[in-house]
Amino acid sequence: MSIADISAGSGTSHETAGPKEGAEPRSGSEADDTAGYGVEVQDAAGPGYGVEVQDAAGPGYGVEVHDAAGPGYGVEVHDAAESRPGAGSELPVRLELTGAERAAVRDLAEQLTRVAPGLIDAHAWVAEARRLSCRLPLRLLERIRQYRSDPGPDGMLCLANLPVEDGLLPETPAVADSVERDATVPSAVAMLIGQQLGEVIAYRDEKYGALVQNVVPVPSLAASQSNGGSVPLEFHIENAFHPHRPHYVGLLCLRSDHEGTAGTQICSVRRVLGLIDEADRKILEAPRFVTEAPPSFRSAERTEAHPVLIGSPEDPDIRVDFNATVALDEEAAGALVRLRETMTDASESVVLRPGELVFVDNRLVLHGRTNFVPRYDGRDRWLHRIFVHLDNRLTRAHRAGNGPVLV
Repeated sequence: MSIADISAGSGTSHETAGPKEGAEPRSGSEADDTAGYGVEVQDAAGPGYGVEVQDAAGPGYGVEVHDAAGPGYGVEVHDAAESRPGAGSELPVRLELTGAERAAVRDLAEQLTRVAPGLIDAHAWVAEARRLSCRLPLRLLERIRQYRSDPGPDGMLCLANLPVEDGLLPETPAVADSVERDATVPSAVAMLIGQQLGEVIAYRDEKYGALVQNVVPVPSLAASQSNGGSVPLEFHIENAFHPHRPHYVGLLCLRSDHEGTAGTQICSVRRVLGLIDEADRKILEAPRFVTEAPPSFRSAERTEAHPVLIGSPEDPDIRVDFNATVALDEEAAGALVRLRETMTDASESVVLRPGELVFVDNRLVLHGRTNFVPRYDGRDRWLHRIFVHLDNRLTRAHRAGNGPVLV
């Protein structure tokens, strides 16, 4: 399944290249369904009185309010949204750039590659990426902002038709801990968009703290549960063991695998919450699990006991790596097995194509990978990976010199 198909399979809308032909422009004061609003307001008595609000598409709402008596009095609230978290905010999973938008992104990326010293991890280069990200095409900026506000029930966003030119790419790397240090157009594209979503970060003990990392098959890691493997990769959130996990994970496809079958498997806890037995939910909400660090981390220990479902019972975050999370008792182990089965059954497998950048909300979405057969011929599957945090202040004590690398 391509990422264009996931929309049809999940009931999520699919945006292609821009406004419909013949559509009349609307002023900023009018509601815009494609921007996630669809709000109608009728105020018959002045500010705060006699107000009727109908919101059919806002994040998780669909709320109608009648206020006939003034602020705080006689208020009746009807919630028309589905009970599934995020159901009222099903914005397009996919945004395909137009030719003009693609060219604009390429121009910005090329400009960024010329910024001294030409090194992705240099503070001055990152600062310029942050500045230039504000000049991305307006429609792209709007969609990123909407996704940051509420990622919807799938917790995923795909940006397609980004400037990745196969003829300009070198051979696919095939070594462990492969990263991008020198600024290239694809790495600059990933950084520009990541810096607009939040702050691109890395971890000192993973791939030497590089901000743009390569996900490529490595012969010596073929059978491993790692980004260098080619066997099925178990469902997980990124760095589930870490106290400062990424909020988002971005994967930019430079090359697909030879057969075009390597699928990035995705499942959001929002899609399956109603399928989890109430008794299991109570177990998963308790600190009855521990998680080991992944093989890519050079130094880390297992976590203290933690829950798998965290936060609001109606719309929880999830913290689990089915290859590394272990239950501390038999009852919790059974709940973990059933959760894995439920999420596997509900998952989608998305084959990324060159020029597609997919973000997953790492607080909500588990991801994995199907198996594939690499040839190690310089033309294998090649992704750039970035991690994004929303608030750098939360990790200031763990970032030397206020840089982007957590220590």
